[in-house]
Formats: sequence, structure tokens, C-alpha cells
Amino acid sequence: MDVHKNAPLTPKGREAMALSVVEGGLSKAAAARQFNVTPKTVAKWVNRFRAEGVDGLRDCSSRPHSLPSQTPAATCAAVEALRRQRHTGKQIAAEVGVSAATVSRVLRRLGLNRLSALEPAEPVRRYEREHPGELIHIDIKKLGKFNRIGHRITGVRSEQNRSREAGWEFVHVCIDDASRVAFSKIMKDERKESAVAFLKAAVAYYASLGLTIQRVMTDNGSCYRSRAFAKACKELSLKHIRTKPYTPKTNGKAERFIQTSLREWAYACAYETSEQRATELPRWLHRYNWHRPHGSIGSKPPISRLGLAGNNLLRLHT
Repeated sequence: MDVHKNAPLTPKGREAMALSVVEGGLSKAAAARQFNVTPKTVAKWVNRFRAEGVDGLRDCSSRPHSLPSQTPAATCAAVEALRRQRHTGKQIAAEVGVSAATVSRVLRRLGLNRLSALEPAEPVRRYEREHPGELIHIDIKKLGKFNRIGHRITGVRSEQNRSREAGWEFVHVCIDDASRVAFSKIMKDERKESAVAFLKAAVAYYASLGLTIQRVMTDNGSCYRSRAFAKACKELSLKHIRTKPYTPKTNGKAERFIQTSLREWAYACAYETSEQRATELPRWLHRYNWHRPHGSIGSKPPISRLGLAGNNLLRLHT
């Protein structure tokens, strides 16, 4: 039989080797030379073949049948019970009478090594308002100003400090929950005066499309918690909804729109200055609302949910 030197034996090879000894009359030493293994290996597979037949020649798990040093089940149960009472690893070790390392291993095995695992994340609840104008989502994204192409494009960081001196600008964004029609404007800051001015501009924009806004959702930023913002909402007859703290996914449509804006507008090309980037924003918004297919609404542009696409195309080409 042609066997490559040091090649591992397959189950078929082991069977041929065992049969050569059991039925063929070869000695274990001769079989070892023929199959290029040690006599000890031949003895192992021959013994398995005699005890279990062909099934004994298959690969088996190397895991031991028993683990005498493994932490007893009662100890593991005690560790888990104390952990679910939010005890620390050291506290558990002291109460159970085992080492902190043992507690750590048990908690990792149980998937409870982080306290956050005791409170699994709530399932994502996706929702969509039935009618455009029922709810708009508002958020803010901070972007750095620049006066030359930055290191994101050139890969050279030597002059990035000069660009940092240019300051910051704040992109206030808004998106309608039902239609996904968006509005965005660059403001000088994220203070209450800018937030109020943007809210009024957004409501006016949607009014130009025939929408009356009923509710506005924001996070818990200081500008949105201000009396000025509350007063503006009252004047505009808007119900203000704030997200639960530390749950940005509640305002997920705004968060997602920000990511799309960064990818398709802010970082889409090598703008020479931030002013050039700002000039491109209205043009990109037009494409987003009137022409860009939106996956969440059947790959149609957001404006299609308002029934205005044809009117817009007519206005653009006349």
C-alpha cells in the first residue's frame, strides 16, 4: 500500500492497517513499517477494531469524559444566583468560598461576566407613522470647518492642525417619519436660538410641501430642553416628544439620515473648503428627497409619498 511518509491515516487507512494485522497475519511491527506509523499506533487501532469494529476507527473528540477539577454544579448555581443579585466577582468569591479567578471563569461560561448581561437589550421596535406630518425627527451633527482638502482624502496629517483652527459648524437635520422627506440646514452652533430657528425653518419647509407638522421628536440635548424651544413648539402647535435617555435608537430615523448625509454628502468627495461643502448641501437634499430611491419605502423617492414628484419635475425643467 502506497502511504506518504508522516501522512495522517484516514479511517479507511486505519481499517486496512487493522485488517492487515487481524486477518492478514502481519505483525504490529511489520504493519507499522508498511503504514509508516509506530507500533504503538498500530496497537491502538487494532485494539479499537477488535473492541468496537469499524466504528472504533473513527475520529473521536479529545475532550475527557469527566473533569474532576471542574467547579461543582452547586457552586456554579450559587455564583449565578449571587450574580443575578448584582454582586461583584470579589463579593461572590468571598461569600461562596472560592477564588475570584474561579468566579470569573464560571461567569464567563454563564455569559454573565458583564453586569449589562443581566439586563438584555430591549428588542428593536420599528414603527412608522401612517400620515406625513404626524411626526418629524430632529437631530444635530457637528462637523469641522476646513480651508483645504483634509487628511481623509490626502492621507497626510502634517497640516491638519491648521484646519482645526477653522472651527466648527453644526448641521441640524430633520426627517418626516412617514414620508422620509428630509430638511437640513447648517447653523453656527447647537444652542437654543439655533435650535428654535431651525425648527421654524423646518416647519415652514414642510408647509411649502402642503404638510402640517403635529409632533417633533428630539433627544435630550440642552437646546431641546430649553424654555425657548418649548415656547416655539407651543407657538407652532407642536407636541414635543423627547427620547428616553441613552436610547438614541428611539430617534433612529434622524440618526440614520445623519449617516446617509455623511456618506453621500459631507464625505462624498474632496471638497476644497467647508464653504464648498455647504453649498452642495441644498443640491444633495434635493436629490435625496426627489430622486434618490429609499429602501424603506419601496425604493421610491421620499417625495413620492406626497404625490408631488411629477409637479417637481415639471418645475425643474421649465
